[in-house]
Amino acid sequence: MKAMPPYIPKHEEMVILSGIAEIVLGIGLIFKQTQALAAWGIILLLIAVFPANIYMATSGKFKKIPQPLLWLRLPLQIILIWWAYLYTK
Repeated sequence: MKAMPPYIPKHEEMVILSGIAEIVLGIGLIFKQTQALAAWGIILLLIAVFPANIYMATSGKFKKIPQPLLWLRLPLQIILIWWAYLYTK
């Protein structure tokens, strides 16, 4: 919950909701019938959590994590979106 930017309301609820979405969408990738829809959902989820990654990299509050790793997460997010996109076809 510490990774949530302060402007996002209801941190605990959002973390729970995103965790449920990750599980459901991950299961959706297993089945051919739901794979494309699940992949689009994962793309949307990755876009939705991107502000938290930016916040972690720029807030200065995450000193235990090496700064280069925090910044590396940003382009990694783009790679994960591309990877999920491969499952939309």
